[in-house]
Amino acid sequence: MSEFSAYTANGTKPTAPATINGNAWGSETNPAAFDFRSDVTTTPTASMLAAIQQCTLLDDVFMEDPTTQSLERFIADLTGKEDALLVLSGTMGNQVALRAHLTAPPQAIVCDRRCHIMNYEAGGVATLSQALVQPIDAKNGRYMTLEEIKEHAVISDDVHACPTKVIELENTLNGTIMPLSEVRRIAAWARSHGIILHMDGARLWEAVAAGAGTLKEFCAEMDSVSLCFSKGLGAPIGSIVVGSSAFIKRCRWIRKSIGGGLRQAGVVAAPARVAVEETFLGGKLAQSHANAKAIAKMWTDLGGKMAYPVDTNMVWLDIEAHGIDLDQFIEIGEKYGVRTRGGRLVVHYQIGEEAMRRLDKLFREVLTGERSAGRKGEVDFDPEELKLKGKGVE
Repeated sequence: MSEFSAYTANGTKPTAPATINGNAWGSETNPAAFDFRSDVTTTPTASMLAAIQQCTLLDDVFMEDPTTQSLERFIADLTGKEDALLVLSGTMGNQVALRAHLTAPPQAIVCDRRCHIMNYEAGGVATLSQALVQPIDAKNGRYMTLEEIKEHAVISDDVHACPTKVIELENTLNGTIMPLSEVRRIAAWARSHGIILHMDGARLWEAVAAGAGTLKEFCAEMDSVSLCFSKGLGAPIGSIVVGSSAFIKRCRWIRKSIGGGLRQAGVVAAPARVAVEETFLGGKLAQSHANAKAIAKMWTDLGGKMAYPVDTNMVWLDIEAHGIDLDQFIEIGEKYGVRTRGGRLVVHYQIGEEAMRRLDKLFREVLTGERSAGRKGEVDFDPEELKLKGKGVE
């Protein structure tokens, strides 16, 4: 048995080789420590890289790889679902799950207008599932409610209609938690009408870390859930889909049809397992939330207005209310050595104290005109890459 196989069997953590340097989170050698654009910028830790070195390297398409199968059993147990399937990305996870649920047009999906499946997954719902999207503008500005879903869902066998087959929830969405109580209300109504429920839970870890409920409680209400390893958890790649055994069997087929079959999948599964155990179960997300609240306080103490309250790891600054130009905000941040995409700041566990101090200097300059000695040149990037005005936000 390899060291990593032993680790997955008995929970003993493999020792990271002393030769792995330059990627320690929170240090100035890691650019993620100063990057507030998204939690996708997290980088794998030494222990994640060590796990890759020690994983099994058998074929997952043949369902023979112990490291991958161990991860799938582990996540299925953690979420209370029958089975799980490793996929390469959150987009793949959502699209495979939806395609597995949606078997024949006409069919429609009710979702929040701001959600990833509608805005950031390259039209996969249309191309893969041949489904109509029925979007909802959440009136409370935070999350959809059952009452809004009732207004938009189409429950009809009229030949003119496109019936709602799936309700898709995203939790968290823009860093905001959909309360477990609302999830349960929606799920009960959906079940009573034979509507399938899928959750984009790429950041569900954050909602759980904030105390909104357990993974099992949220997943119990869903027919399927996708979870991401490479955002706030810090793994280099990978997501996973959970659901019933029959559903996962179909997902495996769909995954193969779009080129997602993995051969030596252990190199993806191994760091993902470490990310879940070290970051999520290890309690590191709580510090991200504390830092997010501290950043919001830094901003408001200087008279800044917030676009949304902080629930988890996202901070939404209302820079437009202060007449602050987006490009200028990004450029001033670059001067102080922090990377932003404007008013949305995403905090992850690899953000260090020095980044917080630099962010404070950015806030003071844009809100009060107070200028500090800059640190231009310490962050290597193309300024044009960041001037996206909200495009491509994940």
